[in-house]
Amino acid sequence: MNGRKLMWIAWPSFLAACMLQMLVFALVDPLELNWAGRELAWSRQAVYAGGFFLFWAATLLSSALTALLVIPSAEVNQAGD
Repeated sequence: MNGRKLMWIAWPSFLAACMLQMLVFALVDPLELNWAGRELAWSRQAVYAGGFFLFWAATLLSSALTALLVIPSAEVNQAGD
């Protein structure tokens, strides 16, 4: 995969992760999060960073799947030749 196609996947997913980050953390206080019934012992910044990278990974996977599904069948069938 060349760099241009990688940016077609990474850039929209980055923007989507930014939007998700703003929406989720506008409603959720990171210091009030619980994990398995116990307080999450992370700082606010750690929760923000972890949330962002989790959102980015999810949207990156979604964008990559979309890019995979757009490949014409003729191109896929010729890839092994």
